[in-house]
Amino acid sequence: MKPELVVIGGGLAGSEAAWQAATRGVRVLLYEMRPGRMTEAHRTGDLAELVCSNSLKSTDVSNAHGLLKKELRMLGSLIIQVADKTRVPAGSALAVDRSEFSKRVTEVISSHPRIKIIREEVIEPSFEIPVIVATGPLTSERLTAGLRKIIKHDLIYFYDAISPIIGGSSINEEIAFRASRYNKGGADYINCPMSKEEYEHFYHRLISADKTLMKEFEDIPCFEGCMPVEAMAERGIDTLVYGPLKPVGLKDPRQGEPPYAVVQLRQEDRFGQAYNMVGFQTRLKWPEQRRVFRMIPGLEQAEFLRYGSLHRNTFINSPLLLDTSLRLKKESNIYLTGQIVGVEGYAESVSMGLLAGLSAATHLRGEEFMPPPDTTGIGTLLNYVTTGGLTEFQPMNINWGLFPPLLPKKRDKDVYREKLGERAIKDLERWKKQLKVF
Repeated sequence: MKPELVVIGGGLAGSEAAWQAATRGVRVLLYEMRPGRMTEAHRTGDLAELVCSNSLKSTDVSNAHGLLKKELRMLGSLIIQVADKTRVPAGSALAVDRSEFSKRVTEVISSHPRIKIIREEVIEPSFEIPVIVATGPLTSERLTAGLRKIIKHDLIYFYDAISPIIGGSSINEEIAFRASRYNKGGADYINCPMSKEEYEHFYHRLISADKTLMKEFEDIPCFEGCMPVEAMAERGIDTLVYGPLKPVGLKDPRQGEPPYAVVQLRQEDRFGQAYNMVGFQTRLKWPEQRRVFRMIPGLEQAEFLRYGSLHRNTFINSPLLLDTSLRLKKESNIYLTGQIVGVEGYAESVSMGLLAGLSAATHLRGEEFMPPPDTTGIGTLLNYVTTGGLTEFQPMNINWGLFPPLLPKKRDKDVYREKLGERAIKDLERWKKQLKVF
């Protein structure tokens, strides 16, 4: 077989990309280094192995994760088709038999007449024909070095810690107030004030909360600027008050004076629908994050769009490097997709893989790829990784805060999200009809 496209990485994104391109007549070479060379997390040589949870999250379309999966079904995603066939009971979540799922994906890919699997590690790719790099957050060190040479900038790096992101509509602004320290820069932050008693109660719950047990490969030193909030707290009860919770330059309008401590929330998206908990990098277990962080005044009903975590993660500064077809801006023969472009989550990785496969197939036909509208789940993810947010680019799950708002906004949250979903499906149907590869 004379290949027309190379895909490096047989995870969720790589498998999806290879299959999407091959079903459109493209001859594909798929490289997967396992089982000859394993990562620290994988256990088998199967394609699309799930190394964390066996859940692809909600199927409820009132949830952004559910909407994304509905879109993937509409677009003929292989991964979602196999997930549906290997589903196990898990309420409204799409959970799968982990082993059966990856085995079936492997069987489908292996039996495709236009896909050939090569079980080798790629170190320095040749780009004589188009290449999709889909090697995930655990990209091997040797390939990482090879990609760095191609990108010609030290933009592939390890990211140690992330803070939770809170849905803006779930913040109680009768308690929280908008202001910047010393009124510099306008009312750019939402501030959650704490009295001495509230802070001390929160502090003791924080340091006693259950933490995620880190795997050996994740046990890496923390940069001081990315120190988990609970680790800082363990240095002493006053550490946070003189650190990320310092109240200087702020006044609680209810009291007319500075609070004892303050948790600041920084706008994360261009619509003001998502807020980052400043300085709250954490490795608390997710239920503990909900329990402890909802003790913060103003966050009693906080909706977590993304939980904080501490882990090894390799990704690129995608908004700087990629165009809207997931190609490098300076190297049109090179596509990157999956978690390496800055999405988190199984379905999110599948989405980027699907788009990369469609994009490559379109370009091989001599046509330009038209990205999906950012009003859709798959389109708003693509928009995020190619344009970024207001702050330093960081990996992101799908969430309602990424979607352009509907105007006027509905007061009822459920009704509003239903309308967002209806708009997304209509716009995706329109885009699908316009794209010639369907």
